[in-house]
Amino acid sequence: GRLDRGGVVASEDAALKTIDEDLRHVFNSWFNRGFLQFEQVDWRTPAVVLEKLIAYEAVHEIRSWDDLKNRLESDRRCFAFFHPRMPEEPLIFVWVALVSGISDNIQVLLDETAPLGDPESADAAIFYSISNAQKGLNGINFGNFLIKRVVDSLSSELKGLKTFATLSPVPGFRMWLDKALAVDEAGLLRANEHEAVKEVAPTGLRGLLGIPGWIDDPGCVAAARDPLLRLCAHYLIEEKSSSGSTLDPVAHFHLFNGARIENLNWKADLSKRGIDQSAGIMVNYLYEL
Repeated sequence: GRLDRGGVVASEDAALKTIDEDLRHVFNSWFNRGFLQFEQVDWRTPAVVLEKLIAYEAVHEIRSWDDLKNRLESDRRCFAFFHPRMPEEPLIFVWVALVSGISDNIQVLLDETAPLGDPESADAAIFYSISNAQKGLNGINFGNFLIKRVVDSLSSELKGLKTFATLSPVPGFRMWLDKALAVDEAGLLRANEHEAVKEVAPTGLRGLLGIPGWIDDPGCVAAARDPLLRLCAHYLIEEKSSSGSTLDPVAHFHLFNGARIENLNWKADLSKRGIDQSAGIMVNYLYEL
């Protein structure tokens, strides 16, 4: 079954599916975007809300209050939707970096020791994390409306902004890749890629990706970079779910909401989660206004 709205299990049983659709309709009405309050979160926001942001952050873990403060500096922004009856519970929130050019590395973007940027001189707004805070409201599309509100707000505040893009993870890539390699690694890799991988990992690309710390080994990186970027591009563009939508959930969200794939970025997320989920690759999705 599916654990979703309000903790109700929606199984494939016809009777429960009817109840699930009724609940979906009710929650869509209660949380209609016309009722939602759009707010900028900053360091002056009540601590009870800031604590929720730390707890609910789903993409890049907030490690400390100093880390949070860095993400709320003058060259950064955080926006959220709240419901009037839940003023201390963010429904969804997005983190934005105001920079020059399109960012290609999350470590650089979140570096607490980096000098403070000037938002007035920024020409790009980079959405680097969007988190749905209330799992019971899965299936209600707040994200599309939040992005549009943020673009409107930032465009009014900072006239120099010309580019609105994301720096996004590829959370389903390694799962898809591991299954595909297990079925037909020889068919996935080109001959020169296969030879280069075999020189450092006789067991193939699957074996290479299983080597602890492979991302820090120059030989492994040289052999893996080209096939991983090529296969990641294939995964994002060609692989579809049973319903015909883009298989990767983050790609589906941004492409469905009107963005396009702009760049694939190598070694862009070197956290354990980034390596395990996407081999360190991140994507820029560009929103054409």
